[in-house]
Amino acid sequence: MTDLSFIHRYVPATASGRPPLLLLHGTGGNEDDLLPLGQILSPGAALLSPRGKILENGMPRFFRRLAEGVFDEDDVRARARELADFIAEARDGYGLEAPVAVGFSNGANIAAALLLLRPEVLAGAALLRPMAPIKAPPQPDLTGMPILMVSGQLDPIVPTEEATRLADQFTAAGAIVKHEMLPVGHGLSQADLNLTKNWLMTL
Repeated sequence: MTDLSFIHRYVPATASGRPPLLLLHGTGGNEDDLLPLGQILSPGAALLSPRGKILENGMPRFFRRLAEGVFDEDDVRARARELADFIAEARDGYGLEAPVAVGFSNGANIAAALLLLRPEVLAGAALLRPMAPIKAPPQPDLTGMPILMVSGQLDPIVPTEEATRLADQFTAAGAIVKHEMLPVGHGLSQADLNLTKNWLMTL
């Protein structure tokens, strides 16, 4: 199907019993970037990978930012609603159950916004290098929602306290949060893949 509201890739499931993954790329990525990662993290799972609609210096993103680490919160809210509507379209079009989001950097941030604003569209989320996308979010009901956060202690982009604040927001909303801090920077490491793969196996 190509008539959905986001340019995307869809890979049908080849194994049963695994939740579909919603793959959300970082700045400058596209709908193809995280497909190999998804296949590593959950072999045989259905994969849904949209391309962010915002361009920053020609690089796709999922929402606008005003500066490094400073988000346009009105746009965050609008884009999260837009992405949530796409997920609903794709679930209907492809016959999917609610997906688990796997997002990196900007993709992790839009996944966090989905959890705070439209949590009903997700069955869980693995957020790799996320920041809090909204300073004063509404209090969603995330009771029982499984969320993995993996942060880098040496990350020059995401301060440790930023990631911790987001984890606290999720915990206060009732989510089951696992927040791991790795001795790495902003890029992904083998430890990220191992942690995420093992976490997905518990769902």
